[in-house]
Order: sequence, then C-alpha cells, then structure tokens
Amino acid sequence: MRSPRRHPLLVPVLLCALAVLAARPSDAVDEDGGSGTAFGAEVARLYEEAAKATQQYEDGRREAEAQRSKALEYESRLDRQRQKIDAMHEDLGRIARAQYRSGGGLSLTAQVVLADDPDELMRSQRAVSRVDLAVNKAIEKSLRAEARLAADEARAQSAWQRLEERNAGLAELKKRIEGKLEAARARLEGQADASVAAGSCPGAVRLDQPDVRLDRSWVSPVETYDLSASFGSGGTRWANRHTGQDFAVPVGTPVRSVGTGRVVKVSCGGAFGIQVVVQHAGGYYTQYAHLAAVAVDQGDRVRPGQWVGQAGSTGNSTGPHLHFEVRVTPEMGSALDPVPWLAQRGVPL
Repeated sequence: MRSPRRHPLLVPVLLCALAVLAARPSDAVDEDGGSGTAFGAEVARLYEEAAKATQQYEDGRREAEAQRSKALEYESRLDRQRQKIDAMHEDLGRIARAQYRSGGGLSLTAQVVLADDPDELMRSQRAVSRVDLAVNKAIEKSLRAEARLAADEARAQSAWQRLEERNAGLAELKKRIEGKLEAARARLEGQADASVAAGSCPGAVRLDQPDVRLDRSWVSPVETYDLSASFGSGGTRWANRHTGQDFAVPVGTPVRSVGTGRVVKVSCGGAFGIQVVVQHAGGYYTQYAHLAAVAVDQGDRVRPGQWVGQAGSTGNSTGPHLHFEVRVTPEMGSALDPVPWLAQRGVPL
C-alpha cells in the first residue's frame, strides 16, 4: 500500500548539496580507527540539502513552463497582429486602386478644372486623404507593436532556454549526488551492522534537525514512505504474527517521534536490531526498530516530529524499513495495531 502523501524520494538534483559536500569534509573517521557515527549525520545533511534543492528544481521547472507558455502566447499575438496588418495593407491597396481609377493619374488641379462638381471632388479628395492618413498611422502603430511583441517573445524564449539549460545541468549532477548519498548510506548501514554484531550500540548521533515546530500533537513516524508489512500479518520472519506496521524507506531516512514523550529504551541487538522506545501520556509506548543510528539517549524528552533515529535494516530484517509498534508496556507482547491508533489521533496512513 502506498502512502497518499508519498512524494518523490530525495535527490532530483542539487547544486547546493554538491556545494555542501565540497565545502564541508565528512566528520567520519577513516577505516583504521574511531567512530563512524558521523555517517548518520552526513546522510541526514544530504537528505536535508536534497529536499531544499528538490524544491528549487521544481520551482525552476514551473518557471520554465510559465516562460514557455508566455512565449507561445506572444507568438499567437504576433500572428493576430500580422493578420491585422495584412488586412490593412489590402485595404490601402484598394484605396490606391480606387484613387487611380477615379483620378486617372491627372494632377489634382486638372481634376478640379475638368470636374462637373469641383466642390464634391475636393470633399472626396479630403476624405481619401484622411483615410490614407488613418491607415498609415494604424500601420505604423501595428509595426511598432509587432516590434515590441517580437522583442518580448525573444526575451521570453531566451529566459525559458536558460531555465531549461540550468535544469539540464542540475539533472546531470543528480547521479553524482545519488552516488554520494548511496555511499554514505552503505557506510552507515555497515557501521550499524557491526555495532549489532558486537552487541554494543553506537552513541546518539545528534542530528542537525531543521527547526520545524509542528502545529499538531501527533505525526507519522516518517514523512515519506510506502506501507509494507502490516499489523497481524503472517510470515516466516516472525514467530507468531507481525506486531507492528512497517514503513519501507531508504537507509538513513530520519525517523520521528510520533508524539510528546520520554525515551525509556535505546538498545541494540536481537530481532529488532537497533531500537528506540518512547513513553507517551496515557500509558502508551511507541517502538522504532531496525534503525541504522539513534539520535537520542535514554531519558531524553522528545516532541512530536523530533528525530529519534535513522531507518536501517539491522536485526531480523530483509531490507531497509522502519518497524513501528504501539504498546501498552515498554516490552514486546503488548502491541496494538498502530494504524487505527494513529488515525484516532488525526494521523491517517
């Protein structure tokens, strides 16, 4: 089942992310010593920069489309203007032909002398002159308008082309960013697996979380996801039935506390791999399991949406995902179906 709020997972193209990577060296230490917990922070930074750049990329695409529409509108207006000018040229030709037929090429003085009614001839000549003048003015005005429209069209086309070139450049960089992010994810996952195998949990990675204050009391544990294994489903991976709701997400995805609470457990090893358990008001607990890294320590207070860790595939897991449980005790065996529990708190999945 796919979340209705699912949006393309981060990394369509990030000039700014590349700049961050180029300007800021990794905090992680080399293979020959030290802790690798900074890989989690690097992945989180990449996700954040990718999200910002994604928005910039989409804004650019929308602006390019607007410029293209504007250029097409200009072209349509130019076509209409040319049709009007052609019609006026035709009218002018008819007037000239009528003048020639009526005047026969004689000078105005000769036409007056030979005319049966000189006054009527003069009135006719003045009328023709006025029409001539009006048509000429209209043509001049139309030509000026055509020149302006052509200039506007050229500017719009040029702007659209520049935007297209910029977006093409961003798309070219996408693979490089994806490669860096994939490498950081792999190293983060490797560190997590090593910690679980050793039975020693890594310390909390204090992620530089964006300062976003939510206006609601409860949120989903991850922002972007596909729902996978559901509560109560069967399978060879579980001794009895599945005790939570799984969210399929890439390694390193920030995992959020669904509500206000206190961290009562941070542990490593066993079927759940690296996990965090948070106590909430009303006697409920939430569990976040198979993590690649934790961002909190036992005893920490957390708010809705605060990052408590990063998704991974530690423990009894066949691929990257978050295993999320709602319990009435901090230990397994007291799980509730988390989907209706969250829905009752205004969080449909």
